[in-house]
Amino acid sequence: MAQRKLGCRNAAQRKALIRNQVTNLIWYGRIETTLARAKEVRSMAEHLITLAINECDNNVQVEKTFNNDKGQTVTVTVQNDAPSKLHARRQIMAYLYDVKEAKQDDESKSAYAARTKDNKYPCVEKLFREIGPKYKARNAEKNCAGGYTRILKKGPRRGDAAEMVILELI
Repeated sequence: MAQRKLGCRNAAQRKALIRNQVTNLIWYGRIETTLARAKEVRSMAEHLITLAINECDNNVQVEKTFNNDKGQTVTVTVQNDAPSKLHARRQIMAYLYDVKEAKQDDESKSAYAARTKDNKYPCVEKLFREIGPKYKARNAEKNCAGGYTRILKKGPRRGDAAEMVILELI
């Protein structure tokens, strides 16, 4: 597949730039960039969102038995990812950078640790818990697929006159 060169960058720099911008688009919902970069980011972001849409509801009920402190056998029902969802999750984790959740101003260190302890990859979780179900419902309602991003042109950048755009999730 042919890709844009995005200036005088080698392949590793170009891939890192696209990964960074896709991660920021998913985390923040919108980014400001040049038109050429936005077109590259759009295709990869839509691919990842499609993966999340197809696998967001794919869970399996599993019963686990273990012995507690008193020596009693306890059975617990747990929801795990199905194998196809786990594969999609690992593909997305391999592509996106790891973004940590920001600590709130009035939050203590222990409260922040308690809030974020179960969420190891917040960007991937956001993709599967928020973005995937939202667009799955939208696709069912409108009976269509794709078109999860929008490019709004802002005009030329001062200095080099590159066309600047806002890329956002719809």
